[in-house]
Amino acid sequence: MEFTTGGRLEVRITPDDVGKRVSVRQFTEGAQEGEKFTDTVGVLTSWNDGVLSITRRSGESAQVPESSLVAGKVVPAAPARRRGPSAGFAELARVTARAWQPVESERLGEWELRAAAGFTRRANSVLPLGDPGRPLGEALGCVREWYEARGLPPYIQLATGAEGTQELLGAELTAHGWSSEVSALVRIAALAPIGDLDADVSRVRLSRSVDEAWLSRYKRFGTPGPEVLKVIGSGPSTWFATVPAAVPAAEGDTPAAIGRCVVDGRWAGFMAIEVAPAARRQGLAKAVMAALARRALDEGASAAWLQVEDDNIGARALYDGMGFQTHHTYHHFRLL
Repeated sequence: MEFTTGGRLEVRITPDDVGKRVSVRQFTEGAQEGEKFTDTVGVLTSWNDGVLSITRRSGESAQVPESSLVAGKVVPAAPARRRGPSAGFAELARVTARAWQPVESERLGEWELRAAAGFTRRANSVLPLGDPGRPLGEALGCVREWYEARGLPPYIQLATGAEGTQELLGAELTAHGWSSEVSALVRIAALAPIGDLDADVSRVRLSRSVDEAWLSRYKRFGTPGPEVLKVIGSGPSTWFATVPAAVPAAEGDTPAAIGRCVVDGRWAGFMAIEVAPAARRQGLAKAVMAALARRALDEGASAAWLQVEDDNIGARALYDGMGFQTHHTYHHFRLL
C-alpha cells in the first residue's frame, strides 16, 4: 500500500471526502516494534469531533482518531475484477430480490417494504435502493409501523463492499439505534464452468415445482404454510433439483440432496443447495449445481450468483472451487 508522494507520508483526505472509499494509516500508541502502524481501507462514513468512522468491506466499522493519522488518500471505489462477470451492485440487488419474492410489498419512495409472514429475513425486510422520499427518521418510523402492523420485527437489508453499496446508510441506521444482526456474502462466477463440472448428474431430477419430498430436505421451517410455497416458487424462471435417497426404504422419501435455481436474463441464482449428512463428500452438491447450471445455460444465462454466510467454511470452499468470488456483503439491520 503506497501512501508516499516524493518520499513523504501525506494525509490527503478531509471531511469533504465523507462517502468516498479511502485508505488511511494510523500510528498505534504502545504497539510493538514493527507494528506501530495500522492500515484501514473502506468507506469514510463520518468525520466528527476529531474521529473518522470507516466502514470496511465486511461491514465492520473502524474508529480512527484524527490525531493518529499519518497518511490517508481516496482510492478507487472498488478494485478491478480479474475474472468472472462484471456486475454493478444495483443490478445484482434487484436480481437477487426477484429470485426470492415476498407475499406482499409496499413502496416507500425508492424503498421496498417486504413481508412473507416471517419466512426468512430476505422476504421480511426493507430493500432500500434509493431515497425513501422523506427524512430518514420519518421513514424509519413508517418502517416500524408497517412491520408492527404485521406482527413482525422491522429489518432493513443493505450492502457493503462494492461500488454503489450502502455504507453511509448503515452508519445512519446505527446512529438511529439499529444494529447489524446477520451478514452474508453475495458471490458471482461465470456460469459455463459450473455446467462443465466433472459431476455425475444422472441422479439429478429437475422440476418446475416443489414437492413434499423436496421440502422435507429443506429444513428452514416447521410445517410449511402458503407463504413458504409462494416465496420458494417465486422468480422469473425457477427450477428445483432433487437427488433421491440411495436407499429409499431406509431413508424414506427425503432426498439425498436438493437445490434451487432462478434464471433471470443473464443471471442464474443458486439457492437451497443442501445435502443429507450421510450423503456428503459424494459429489452431490456439485452434481446439483452442474445440472441446474446446464439448464440455465440452455435458457441463455451466462453468469451465476449465490449467497453464503461468511462463517460457512465448507460451502465457501466448495464455491471457491467453482470460481465464485465475493462481490459484496449484505447485512440485515434490526432496531435494538
